Amino acid sequence: MERFIFGVLISLFALACSLGAEPVTFRSLLKEMVDRAAVARLPQPAYQCKQFSSYDRASVSPENADTWFANGDAGHFLRVEERNGRKEWVMMEALGPGAVVRFWSANPKGTVRFYLDNFTEPTIEVSMEALLSGQAEIGGVKIGAPLAAVRSRGYNLYLPIPYARYCKITSDADGFYYQINYRTYEPGTEVVTFKPDDLRENRALLEQVQQQLATRFELPTHLRNQVNQLSELPPGSSYTRSVRGTGAINLLAVRLEADDIAAATRTTVLEIRFDGEMTVWAPVGDFFGSGIGINPYTDWWRTVEKEGIMWCRWLMPYRKQAEIILHNLSDKSVKVGTAVRTSPWKWDERSLYFYATWRQEYPIPTRPRRDWNYVEVRGEGVFMGDTLSVMNPVGAWWGEGDEKIYVDGEKFPSHFGTGTEDYYGYAWGNNIPFDAPFHAQPRCDGATLGGTIGHTTVTRVRSLDAIPFRGQFRMDMEVWHWEECEVAYAATTYFYARPGATTNRPPLPQEARRGVIPAPPPPKIAGAIECESMQIVAVAEGVTAAPQAMPGTKERIWSGSQHLFVQAHKVGDFVELRLPVEGDTPVKVTLYATKSWDYGIVRFSVNGKPIEGEFDLFSGQDGLCVPSGAIELGVFSPENSALILRVEVVGTNEKSIGARYYFGLDCVVLRPIGASENGKRGNG
Repeated sequence: MERFIFGVLISLFALACSLGAEPVTFRSLLKEMVDRAAVARLPQPAYQCKQFSSYDRASVSPENADTWFANGDAGHFLRVEERNGRKEWVMMEALGPGAVVRFWSANPKGTVRFYLDNFTEPTIEVSMEALLSGQAEIGGVKIGAPLAAVRSRGYNLYLPIPYARYCKITSDADGFYYQINYRTYEPGTEVVTFKPDDLRENRALLEQVQQQLATRFELPTHLRNQVNQLSELPPGSSYTRSVRGTGAINLLAVRLEADDIAAATRTTVLEIRFDGEMTVWAPVGDFFGSGIGINPYTDWWRTVEKEGIMWCRWLMPYRKQAEIILHNLSDKSVKVGTAVRTSPWKWDERSLYFYATWRQEYPIPTRPRRDWNYVEVRGEGVFMGDTLSVMNPVGAWWGEGDEKIYVDGEKFPSHFGTGTEDYYGYAWGNNIPFDAPFHAQPRCDGATLGGTIGHTTVTRVRSLDAIPFRGQFRMDMEVWHWEECEVAYAATTYFYARPGATTNRPPLPQEARRGVIPAPPPPKIAGAIECESMQIVAVAEGVTAAPQAMPGTKERIWSGSQHLFVQAHKVGDFVELRLPVEGDTPVKVTLYATKSWDYGIVRFSVNGKPIEGEFDLFSGQDGLCVPSGAIELGVFSPENSALILRVEVVGTNEKSIGARYYFGLDCVVLRPIGASENGKRGNG
């Protein structure tokens, strides 16, 4: 009975506090979004952050592995409604007080409608694609980048939409992927429901916030001078810098120099202690979101410069002192520089320490599929984001896995996503690096090597979509790869918590000492001369020919994970390539090409001699590129230490679609031929 009464009193106290607080409005949320100090205290008014998404509803329980990793993550909704003679697919429905704080889709469709408080008429009614891509107007005000923008094919909206009693979001089309993050405030919290006029009335503030988020922060000159004062850090040694007195670090910069800078970003570890309590332990590259190597980018909280200077703007309060420690865990010296800026801070019962944990595992078999844990936290705090670095040994996509976030003992995750890249705000496994205020892909080797082979770093940091927890937080990511192979994952997590919080992520010096886990080189066909590196000696007018990355699998391999992509447009279009040959001995010429759904029929010739027959490069498989396999062209004698290969379009398959006349050339293999073999078809 006493416990019950105590609980009621606590609830009444919380309600009284919330009633005395300033109301939550569109304006207050805009201000909170760019308030770096707000996240360093327990949120007031208190809220929960959850997510609606189109995750595959077959995933019901981890006890059933056959369905827990179900991957049909598009086209799932709460229900379908009939309204004014049309169907509407319901993505979200929640009781207030609350606020929508993030909206993502890979392929937005239809007209999106926000029903706020009023159950019958939408407050917002606009093209979903326009809204999420930064092309829509609401109340006569355009919502552009960076609050709404497409990033590596992912559509993102960070405009806050508060509501007092109720929110429902629908589209009059289906078949798309979506994620919606939203806050639910404690009962009694005063929230002023969004209206389109809010944008016009707060236009100046909106523009100011947009500008703040888009600005590339410059390190102040005196701090740049500090961080450029490098000191030698011998193997196995540490460097410590202390600040004393109640305050908060508001900027921390680190610079590294090393013979092997990529390895140094992993083997040089940052440790931070606040009031004697270690709350940060992570390799420097991972902590600053760069992953392996120096990968320049900027988001709201961090910046990495190509010169090797990295800094963060997380606010880090402390009561008496803070210690910044750099450990060199490698067997080689590195040079380090640091800069620290502090500001006053009034420590109270809502003040939080800043935490960062790191975990790496290699090898991780991709079969059977599994949930890979980033971190589990015990205590009270706010989750602020994470960085994931991956080593993928093949070109096939590694990131089909969904995030699963559990808060305060949830049995089923309140955040269940639709794919790893979706969680990080892009889409379709896109390998083009990008940065934005709250998410980035600073590194993706696949942009040049093909697919997503090699090292990739993705990161997401939070503001209004931060996730408070009162006793427990856990984040998992599915390891869901299209190929059976072994990958490496390294995850850094960032959160604030009250003193005494604990995690399941102790320091891992042995893992950090491993340095760079090498990605295998792109597959090569023995003896290949890559077409994408050959000299183009002639090309038809209007035709473009350039290297294109080609993601491979065990069954589909392009030599060097690239080919020469030729965009021809009609019969007669051609390209001529120079094949270097040593000596004047006749050689057998074997060509490897590409087949695809929009390719044409071509004829080959070498040194002006046409090869018998035509070669249809249509793949016969919708949406799939495939290697052609070996095409034997014959035996030829070089002229001037070279052969000239001409490829000319002579037609197209009736089933070819789109451009219909394109073609791709992978590589050529030359084999010297003895006199007895000379004289075969095509001999020049």
